[in-house]
Amino acid sequence: MIYLVEHFYSIQGEGKYVGTPSLFFRFGGCNMKCEGFGCLEKAPNGDAVLGCDTVYAVNKEHFSQNWIAIEHEQELLSILDQYELPEGVDIVLTGGEPLIYANDAVFVAFLEKLIAKNHRITFETNGSLNVDFEKYTVYRECFFALSVKLSNSNEPLSKRIRGDVIFNIAQNAKDAFFKFSIDAESINLGLEEELSNILMHSPKTRVYCMPLGGNKEEVEANTEPLIDFCKAQGYNFSDRLHIRIWDINKGV
Repeated sequence: MIYLVEHFYSIQGEGKYVGTPSLFFRFGGCNMKCEGFGCLEKAPNGDAVLGCDTVYAVNKEHFSQNWIAIEHEQELLSILDQYELPEGVDIVLTGGEPLIYANDAVFVAFLEKLIAKNHRITFETNGSLNVDFEKYTVYRECFFALSVKLSNSNEPLSKRIRGDVIFNIAQNAKDAFFKFSIDAESINLGLEEELSNILMHSPKTRVYCMPLGGNKEEVEANTEPLIDFCKAQGYNFSDRLHIRIWDINKGV
C-alpha cells in the first residue's frame, strides 16, 4: 500500500534545480529515522516526536491521520488537475523515502504515465534503497537527488551508505546528483573524509551541500560556515530557499 502525506505546488528549494516550479508529492514511510537531526514535531496527541525535518512523513504511529492510502495510480494523477500547472511541469517525489515504493505496481504505473505526459521526475532519496532499472525501465527516465545521510543523522554507517546502490542509481538514471545536509559542527569534525567515502562510489556525480535546519534560524546559522567549506572543497552550495522564504517545511 502506498501512503501519500501531502502534495503542493511550489518552487524547488534545494539542489540542482533550485527555483524551478515543481509539483511535490510527499510519500509516507522511511527506512531511517535520522534522530540526529534533532527536529521535534508535536503529534496530535501532544507527544514531541524526534527525527528529521519531515518526521510527520516518517512516523506513522504518531501522524497516521495525515497518511492517505493510495490504491490506484489515477488517485495520484488526479492531483495534477487540482492545480493550474504549466505543461510538463517538474514533479518531485519526496518523503519520507519514496523509493520504499519502488517495486509497487501502482507507483510504477504512476511514473510511467507522468513520463508519457513529458514531466521531469526527480526523486529525493537517501540513496540506500536499490532500484531495478532492468525490470522497471521507467526509472531510467527519472532524475535522482542522492541525499545520502551523514554521521550527523545518527544512523549506522552500514545502513546509510550503500556503495552498490549509489553506483547503480548514478549509472542508470537519467541524471543524478549528491545533496548533503550539513551543519557547522560536522564541518569542524572532519567532514572531508566522510564525504570522500561516499563520493568514491560515483566520483563524477556533482555535489550540492545545503545548510542543515528545520527552520530559518537554523539554516542561516549553518549557511556561512558551509559556504566557506564549499569554496575550499569545490562543491556547489545549495540554499534551502523554501525555508529561508517561508520558515516552515509543510506545503511549501
